[in-house]
Amino acid sequence: MSRVTPDQPRRPATGPRAGDRPPGRARPAARVPAPRSGEEPRSRAPLPVAAGVAALWAALTSWLPVSVVLGLAQLSEDAGSLGGALRAGLAGWLLGHGVPLQTTAGPLGLIPLALSALAVWRLTRAGVHVSRAVGARGAGSPRQALTVAVAVGIGYALIGALAAFAVDAGGLQVSPVTAALMFAAFGVPAALVGALRTTGVWALLTARCPLPLRDGLRTGLVAALLLLGAGAGAAGLAVATGGGDAADMIGAYRTGVAGQAGITLVSLAYAPNAIAWSVSYLLGPGFAVGTDTAVRTSEVSVGALPAVPLLAGLPRGPMDGLGAALLAVPVLAAMAAGWLLARRLIRAAAEERADVRWPALLGPAALAGPVAGALLGLVAAASGGSLGGGRLAEVGPSPWPVAVVATLVIAVGAVLGAAATRTLTRPARPTPPPRATPAPR
Repeated sequence: MSRVTPDQPRRPATGPRAGDRPPGRARPAARVPAPRSGEEPRSRAPLPVAAGVAALWAALTSWLPVSVVLGLAQLSEDAGSLGGALRAGLAGWLLGHGVPLQTTAGPLGLIPLALSALAVWRLTRAGVHVSRAVGARGAGSPRQALTVAVAVGIGYALIGALAAFAVDAGGLQVSPVTAALMFAAFGVPAALVGALRTTGVWALLTARCPLPLRDGLRTGLVAALLLLGAGAGAAGLAVATGGGDAADMIGAYRTGVAGQAGITLVSLAYAPNAIAWSVSYLLGPGFAVGTDTAVRTSEVSVGALPAVPLLAGLPRGPMDGLGAALLAVPVLAAMAAGWLLARRLIRAAAEERADVRWPALLGPAALAGPVAGALLGLVAAASGGSLGGGRLAEVGPSPWPVAVVATLVIAVGAVLGAAATRTLTRPARPTPPPRATPAPR
């Protein structure tokens, strides 16, 4: 049996060597969810049955709020019937999934992103429930996760096609094929997220992802969220400033208290769209409220606008004076994301008695730009659409300018914030060993 003298440093029996990972960073172990101990094994449900029930429940829980909101306006002062309210709820529900509606006034394709977020959340939970029902929890199998997502997507697509058949009548036309494709595009990715987390594949992918790439993805997501938060604040301030005009627009509908409440809730469903437009405005590209219109910091040219309360907060003219300080908001958000990245790396390096190297810091900070640009570009693309034919056929920002400008601004700002934090932070000094106290005589 070998002995280790007190002067000889001990080596761990198992574990990674010092050269297996960058200094100051430790790769966390993958946590795969496992079945709870002490539980009796349950009988597994057939995949088609579990996917069909979960897809139907996700559809009901996302359709019911829409029907209630639109039913307030339909049923106020005997303006409609129960069948008309349910049909209007189905039409709004289809629109929330990106299905264009052909009306007598032209195509309607402006998606209420709040409803889209609700549908995505319910479909994510559907992927979780189906994975548990078929016994795939903690299995760590990508094939099972993908199978669950495809099954939920197929069931959800059939429900979307049936809803399109029910709505397609009179002056409203909806393509069942388009509805099925759009519902499948919603169902498969959202259910896949829930299935990946439940089966444990997400934890395995995260553990195998290189640390610089993981830091870059996280920093880009943080920067995009900070910028969306700033856009929400700017949009809320603009709507509050034009609150009087918005109240006059709502009162002009003359639909009673229930109808006005329904119109207010519909406006709130489009609040995420307004946030995306506000972000595009802060970045510089701006957005359009009809063909040949522009709402930018340097130019505001709009014609006659529809009586929509959400449009009451549009700026009256170009930005000047103190309002020009808003142009620094995207840069500050990017610098804050870089500061958080540097603080996290410095804290992890301090625990290992090491220094943060510049490539390990600036690489993820620069990668945050393309990540945030892609996310904000997708949000900008989803927030636009058409409000009918004619001049209102183009509403919202253009995604490509938003993505390009966001990539440049956030990459530069994150690098500056991370570099400044690394420069101004004092390096951690090793703690001297405690002095040996002499033994009492």
